[in-house]
Amino acid sequence: MTITEAGADLRAGRTTCQELTAAALRTVEELNPKLNAFITITADAAIERAGQLDAELAAGHDRGPLHGIPIAHKDLIFTKGVRTTCGSKLFENFVPDYDAPAVARLAAAGAVSLGKLGLHELAYGVTSTNPHFGPVRNPCNPECIPGGSSGGSGAAVAAGLVFMATGTDTGGSIRIPASYCGTVGFKPTYGLVDRSGVQPLAFSLDHVGPLTRTVRDAELVLDVLAGPQALPADRPIRIGLPANYFFDVIDPEVKAAVEAAARLCESLGFPVISVQVPDIDALNAAAFAIIMSEASAVYESHLPRRDQFGADVLALLDMGTLVPATAYVNAQRLRTRMGAEFRRLFETIDVLLTPTIPIVAPRIGQLTVELGGQTLQTRMGTTMFVRGFNVLGLPALSLPVGRSRSGMPIGAQLVGRAFEDSLVLKLGKALEGAIHSERGKAA
Repeated sequence: MTITEAGADLRAGRTTCQELTAAALRTVEELNPKLNAFITITADAAIERAGQLDAELAAGHDRGPLHGIPIAHKDLIFTKGVRTTCGSKLFENFVPDYDAPAVARLAAAGAVSLGKLGLHELAYGVTSTNPHFGPVRNPCNPECIPGGSSGGSGAAVAAGLVFMATGTDTGGSIRIPASYCGTVGFKPTYGLVDRSGVQPLAFSLDHVGPLTRTVRDAELVLDVLAGPQALPADRPIRIGLPANYFFDVIDPEVKAAVEAAARLCESLGFPVISVQVPDIDALNAAAFAIIMSEASAVYESHLPRRDQFGADVLALLDMGTLVPATAYVNAQRLRTRMGAEFRRLFETIDVLLTPTIPIVAPRIGQLTVELGGQTLQTRMGTTMFVRGFNVLGLPALSLPVGRSRSGMPIGAQLVGRAFEDSLVLKLGKALEGAIHSERGKAA
């Protein structure tokens, strides 16, 4: 069931906010012990809140599409009176005294929070195998990672625990769990959604956005988080399909699924143009220099408390302290130059279509993946198609476009010009509809 469908049931009197919330909490009670998606569950507060929202609807006060919809928040987004651990021993007992603006906006729109969701420690990783709170597991195969760092968000939405979850994305951390778990994940344009009240990782790369069951649901949530977006002009959307980099080192099943999505776009009347993308390897190198420097600056005062960190995160923070200032400055200069090159690319296309990740979800504890005769670190293989778009700050959507023979989800990524978020979502809705139609014919 989607947010739109649940809302229709509420307004038709077929269910109530309390019934929706109670059903979601029952699912959490059943599945969370297996998935470990939640760190903190706020059941009593959620039921009480849902009752208040039922009374509002009965009195004719409708807050909009999210009224009475059960959601949850990634556990580094501040929630008043509810602990916000950031998946870390450093903050395991931290209880904010205010709501982050993203939380406040969703609450004002009538959403019902069920609690806080697990993540990779300090949002600094792609597996969500957390040494302090345990590994989050992929609902499609509990032996596999859900991706990260917003792994609890991806798992909770995919498993039907909530209709929507907030996530953050510094190097792909919304789109990665969306792709690995088979949900929709949207990273808005940098700065479009207020990031205050969100524990930072890298100030110039952090984004806040939603993970949902459908693109339409993501659009509804973005309207709440950022205000209604200008509707795109009714014209053909020119799609760029990369002839370089994105299909060079990739699982054949992922390649086939994304190419099939491109053909579906053509069948919908959207021109698909082969394009040469700028140097993504250079862009990723800049991303690493920036995130490592900025993350280590954020946590510099905490580094003497070495026993409070997991080994992988501590190693990254230590490495970040060794990045020369010249490397950081040059990475920012490269960022400016690459931004100009991508603006030139987007003079010929409107949206870039790529795989989200070149692989399907690896197993928990799997440190490397074999791909195209190469052995890649799981972290590198997972982020190579997504990380650069944080540097550029462009809106990027991941949506499911198929499954592997092993049953694991495959995601495609749509990237647009800055502040053309609504255009990316428009194409995403059209592609999602075509995929559902194809599946219906096959059934």
